[in-house]
Amino acid sequence: MLLTALVWLYSLVTLLGRVASLRGLARAFASRLFGQHPPGYRRAAPPSRTFPRALAKPEWVRQEIIRLKALLPPAGCRAISDIFNRRFAAKRRMTVGKTFVAELVRQHRYQIDIVRKDIKRAKPRAVPKNLVWALDLTGKATLDGRTRIVLGILEHASRAALRLEALETKSSWTSISKLIAAIRCYGKPQAVRTDNETVFVSRTFRLALFLLGIRHQRTDPGCPWQNGRVERFFGTLKARLDRLAVDSFETLNGALAEFRFFYN
Repeated sequence: MLLTALVWLYSLVTLLGRVASLRGLARAFASRLFGQHPPGYRRAAPPSRTFPRALAKPEWVRQEIIRLKALLPPAGCRAISDIFNRRFAAKRRMTVGKTFVAELVRQHRYQIDIVRKDIKRAKPRAVPKNLVWALDLTGKATLDGRTRIVLGILEHASRAALRLEALETKSSWTSISKLIAAIRCYGKPQAVRTDNETVFVSRTFRLALFLLGIRHQRTDPGCPWQNGRVERFFGTLKARLDRLAVDSFETLNGALAEFRFFYN
């Protein structure tokens, strides 16, 4: 009797197990067929895509962008970012994009105006005589369709135009000869400041300055304000030259000598 009851109990448990397994298979088939999930099923959350946020720019970067925009009001965001990257990408390992510059300029328009006014009102500091001379080149088109190269040499302390004349050829030897002629008249400066014109960065020009015992100061590319005195001088000169119709090399040199006399 006991053995019979155990056999029936075993058969019942086996049957219930088979029913449960069939029910699980039915649920799985229904979920695949109709896209439904059985009760108690929890879908795993999709992996979240996290992107690393760039670190905030240091404060000096923002102040430099504001200063550059104040110095160059017509320059666009791309030009400002290019100038900044040329100056600080290798020196301080810092770069900016045009979008960052655009947002910064939009948010600090009033501060840019204030910085620009402060720059205009700032008084230049006193500079010893013959400490720095500024050299630069410009051009003037004549009536025969040629563009004559004009060399200007300016003394920083007095802003006097030491040399202003048209050059026959644009070469390092010509610039060196004019510089030596100015040294014979006014003495030797301690330093000469130029831009990155090919004439001024050549080996010939640098060797001549080394032999003369003059330090060579070069501005950063795209930064004309670093040689602002001679740039301002050329701005005044071009405003006057644009009113003249020059037909020859001698006429141009005569006009430059007259301008230099009245400027000084």
